[in-house]
Amino acid sequence: MTLAARFVRPILFCVALGSSAGMLQGCIPVLIGGAAATTGLVAVDRRSVAQQTDDKTIELKIGSELRSAFGDSIRPSITVYDGVVLLTGDTIGNDVKAKAGEIARKTKGVKSVSDQITVTKETASAGVVGNDIWITSKVMATLATTKDIPSRTITVTTDRGIVYLMGLVTQREGDLAASTTAQIGGVKRVDKLFQIITPAEANRLDTANRLMGGRLGDPAQPSAPVTSSGGGAGAAPAQGGVQVMPIQ
Repeated sequence: MTLAARFVRPILFCVALGSSAGMLQGCIPVLIGGAAATTGLVAVDRRSVAQQTDDKTIELKIGSELRSAFGDSIRPSITVYDGVVLLTGDTIGNDVKAKAGEIARKTKGVKSVSDQITVTKETASAGVVGNDIWITSKVMATLATTKDIPSRTITVTTDRGIVYLMGLVTQREGDLAASTTAQIGGVKRVDKLFQIITPAEANRLDTANRLMGGRLGDPAQPSAPVTSSGGGAGAAPAQGGVQVMPIQ
């Protein structure tokens, strides 16, 4: 059995328990420990504990406000990393999409918003949602078992086959994570919303995390999200702080 397969099976158990990508992300930390010694992984989240808490609070607040404002007219998915908000999912009207983005931008603690909500006549079917969950599980398992990718500091969101990657990474780490993801079956496109830091800063954060038992203090402020540079061959800039990597 391959190392990646050892990860996918437990993740499928998580899928059986709950259908959200957030729950899948929560499963990975438990699994990584057994693989770190053999794959040279950086098994830490480079955000401070306080920032992780703030990000989760922002997610919950935006989700609550969107459900209260629009009810069943929107199927939102909110992912927040270091105050940067990614909105995915779908809605039946452009006005709802615009207002959803406005609500997110006005939320306390939000630095920027990438609104990738799809305007459509019909929301995604259960089959489409299930396939997205499966793709997310495969991406997370693959990143977690690939050398030199700091999988614990990368969040993975999939919507209609498009994979969005967020995290505090070096340019090399981000490019490697994106190219690895692009090779996974079912992935239609990879969009990078990484916040790029220097190798020295990455090493500082990782070292501090290990010394503190995985509980970072407040790190130095990272640079802004990548928009167009350093994406590697085939990459092209897109709106909302997203860097697109088409699948060949």
